[in-house]
Amino acid sequence: MRHAIITAGTKGLGKKVTENFLKNGRSVTVTYRSDKDKAMELLEEYPQFASVIHIVKVDVTVRQDIEKLINETIEKFGRVDYLINNAGPYIFERKKLMDYSQEEWDAMIRGNLDSVFFLLKGIVPHMRKQKFGRIINYGFQGAGSASGWIYRSAFAAAKVGLVSLTKSIAFEEAEFGITSNMICPGNITGEMKEATIEQGKMVHDPDTPIGRPGTGGDIARTIEFLCDENADMSTGAIYEITGGLDVIHKHR
Repeated sequence: MRHAIITAGTKGLGKKVTENFLKNGRSVTVTYRSDKDKAMELLEEYPQFASVIHIVKVDVTVRQDIEKLINETIEKFGRVDYLINNAGPYIFERKKLMDYSQEEWDAMIRGNLDSVFFLLKGIVPHMRKQKFGRIINYGFQGAGSASGWIYRSAFAAAKVGLVSLTKSIAFEEAEFGITSNMICPGNITGEMKEATIEQGKMVHDPDTPIGRPGTGGDIARTIEFLCDENADMSTGAIYEITGGLDVIHKHR
């Protein structure tokens, strides 16, 4: 049975990815940072998958937590086939770079860029041995062209760095059957994060060109495609799932 690590996979966008992997016959290790009650709900909702769900408390800004995550996963399942880097801190307050504290800057870089480095260092060697691996990182619309994002400078800087890392790993690890891609969700908010595509189609969104909001289901569907056994030609790419919405320039 192939195994996935999905950071922040117990709620929000990550939960739909987790559900999709389980329903398609994979075992999963999922992390949460502080909301243990929400994490445990996953076991209550899917008792039939209890034996293949591994839940670990992890703060991705802490290297020791990442090492613990990898060690526990390998000890329990013996492999990692999919690394879904869904977790990543974000500062909701809108402010310019000059108003960021060093602590806020460090949290954005550590949580959105450094964490991926440490996860790759620990997991890619196992993927090499397997001659198979799928790495999925998360970005933002425009990250692939290094777009500036007003009031989100620290987060954007980390994610644009992650674009280059995503592509570099794709080149370096291709010979081992490992692919590396980035997905960039659009404006998916509130209950839509854990909604299916069908539920999203029942809601009208006049701001999004396709006429409906994006959902966690849309993200999970794209990740499923990129993780397919025969998706080895899809690597080093940045996929925007926005429904045509210009997220960066929607609000200034």
